[in-house]
Amino acid sequence: MSKKPIGVFDSGIGGLTILKSLRRALPHERLIYFGDTANVPYGGKSKQAVTHLSMAVARFLESRDVKLIVVACNTASAQALGSLRKQLNVPVMGVIEPGAQCAVQSTRNHKIAVLGTQGTVESKAYLKAIQKRAPQTDVFQKACPLFVPLAEEGFANKPAAELIAREYLSPVQKSGADTVILGCTHYPILKDLIVRIMGPQVHLVDSADTLAQAVKLFLQEHHLAATTGKGGLKLYSSDAPKKFTASAQKVLGEQIPQTVLKKLNA
Repeated sequence: MSKKPIGVFDSGIGGLTILKSLRRALPHERLIYFGDTANVPYGGKSKQAVTHLSMAVARFLESRDVKLIVVACNTASAQALGSLRKQLNVPVMGVIEPGAQCAVQSTRNHKIAVLGTQGTVESKAYLKAIQKRAPQTDVFQKACPLFVPLAEEGFANKPAAELIAREYLSPVQKSGADTVILGCTHYPILKDLIVRIMGPQVHLVDSADTLAQAVKLFLQEHHLAATTGKGGLKLYSSDAPKKFTASAQKVLGEQIPQTVLKKLNA
């Protein structure tokens, strides 16, 4: 089992931030990443649609004989994780719980803000996960739907991104939160901009690092970790594989195999 690969998926390039952390934390593991670029973004879709798309991707990864599926998408984690765990024959990990745990441990004034897609915010998944651990915590949620296309199109360092970010983050600053969860895997691509606006006194919880550590612990506890050999990477996308490869090389900061086009039966 330890020699089997780990499957990772997201609606687009956002989950590559998690893939990068996984490759750093688990150098001996073989990883298969699926970016559902034909259906990005998931954030504005209904729960039924997100679950349907997530199931199609997860079934494909399951057919690749993976030992674990990592849902590197906050919207899919918030809306489809339960269904995936019920219907798949492989363990499934999401991004919400590790991020919530890290935020609760980080906050000093018991005020946490969550930046996420509309779907993640409306699900209240982070709110529930945080208050389960720390019931007295004030949780402020803010949907930032335009952050995803800004990240997908490489606009993180453009003036338009700063204008939009300041508009979104103004009420977050007023909330008094000392800890902010980047509740979408696309958002770490805008991390430098968010830090510049929020200031160094605010702690940002990056779901990439927290999930990577949670996956490492899970593999060790279940005796599934690969401890020797060279890790590997294979990329799939449901649309525009050449564009996806170029984006992935920027995010990962390395030369990678060409992305394979895989149309979903969804």
